[in-house]
Amino acid sequence: ATAEVVDAVFESLKKAISKDGRFSYPGFGTFNVKSRKARTGRNPRTGAEIKIKASKTVSFKPAPTFKGKL
Repeated sequence: ATAEVVDAVFESLKKAISKDGRFSYPGFGTFNVKSRKARTGRNPRTGAEIKIKASKTVSFKPAPTFKGKL
């Protein structure tokens, strides 16, 4: 039953971030969508240069009360 609740919470979190671009939970922190620019990287196996496409990712910034307890 706990797994179902946790799955439902994360599903709601994904929907909120996809719709609004951010999700904030007071006392815990804020999740934001960030855009990464296209860039050049290296294949760690061969050392060859590769092009990495632009993409989006999710960042997290903890709330001050949460961060203070770490």
